Amino acid sequence: MKTAVRFAPLFFAPLLASFLALNCAAAEPGFKPAAAPAPGAVSLEHVEWSRNATIYEVNLRQYSKEGTFNAFARDLPRLKKMGVDILWLMPIHPIGKEKRKGTLGSYYAVADYKGVNPEFGTLDDFKKLVKQAHGLGMRVILDWVPNHTAWDNPWVTRHPDFYKKNAKGEIYPVTYSEGATQEIWEDVTGLDYGNKALWAAMTDALSYWIKETDIDGYRMDVASGLPMAYWQQAIAELRAIKPVFMLAEGDWVEMHDRAFDMTYSWDLPDVMRKIAKGEGDARAMRDWLAKPPRSYPAEAYRMRFTNNHDFNSWVGTDKELYGPAYKAMAVLTYTLPGMPLVYNGQESGLDKRLEFFEKDAIQWKNYGLAPFYTGLAKLKHENPALWNGQYGGSIDVRETGNDKVFAFRRQRDKNVVDVAVNLSGETQKYTLDGKSATLPGWGWSTKARR
Repeated sequence: MKTAVRFAPLFFAPLLASFLALNCAAAEPGFKPAAAPAPGAVSLEHVEWSRNATIYEVNLRQYSKEGTFNAFARDLPRLKKMGVDILWLMPIHPIGKEKRKGTLGSYYAVADYKGVNPEFGTLDDFKKLVKQAHGLGMRVILDWVPNHTAWDNPWVTRHPDFYKKNAKGEIYPVTYSEGATQEIWEDVTGLDYGNKALWAAMTDALSYWIKETDIDGYRMDVASGLPMAYWQQAIAELRAIKPVFMLAEGDWVEMHDRAFDMTYSWDLPDVMRKIAKGEGDARAMRDWLAKPPRSYPAEAYRMRFTNNHDFNSWVGTDKELYGPAYKAMAVLTYTLPGMPLVYNGQESGLDKRLEFFEKDAIQWKNYGLAPFYTGLAKLKHENPALWNGQYGGSIDVRETGNDKVFAFRRQRDKNVVDVAVNLSGETQKYTLDGKSATLPGWGWSTKARR
């Protein structure tokens, strides 16, 4: 199946499993993930500023009418007030023109790893943005595309040995196969990590941005498509420059072994979407916790989200995916173990699918959900029981006597946070600690004590 868009068809419900299998494995048919590390093999101390952090994804092209670093910088005080700690900027590099998708192309078709997309501003503009964010106590990570490049990236002509070749010895488009399904990303071509010279070149480019602009880490696109040996070597070199935070677009357990701080939790929104459609209730959440798709060590941060750039553009808005259940699901992303993500515009009830290859600025309205997110971030910041990874508390699912109400307790030392969420659209009565209580449809309760 040929596609003209990145990830598009594989996100829809009937093919969601196929997408996850592709994205969380590798870029080649027949890939088999490495075995999970042995118990006790994963050991990672995360940078201190990440331990109770929330992360905010910035789609710079669509963030404002200007779509520039300087325009976005004006909003940094607002985001700081909302409780944002880590800013994840989608790729800022020049976009390839050859075989470009749409008018503006995909951020993920990188033409120059050490360049800046002039549509966004200059390198100095970006440095000022990073410096301003640091001054406000926020950190900045860049979205990086190590799996493939644009066709007009200089490496294609200068280092053709960096690229995968077909049976005819030709560089070819990134191609995924899953059974009878084939997806071709026509605007990009895949890198070959069997060539160790590529390892050095890619790590050099990654190091450049840390040294030159003082960024604080990366979100790695299609991270599962690269060898773990590369990640362990490259990330060690980056951390020798400065402590950095590393987010992998992938969910294999071994990615946390001396490599990434955080991986994607695609499994949670899948469960939440079913519940929002009336296809599940508290029992589905309990089953998800009791029988997770994979078992992660306490040190592994998991990114919890209701939406992101891929979901929004190809799957749907929060209104489409969750309807009136949206805020209840967002509460879960902040209170379950893991780090919550907010996608730009959610604080204003983003109600449209942002175009991926064209200009389509967010309509900011009145930031109506900003107080909601501010309150959740404050709850997380102030309660170690809700912190990320090994710094947070254990989770104890509690019996409520009502399968429509999901309740749990997080505890770290003397800090206790009790959460109850009504996973239905009707008012529900439930019982906790021998006391009866009521929650409105899709309502919730959070109680913290020390």
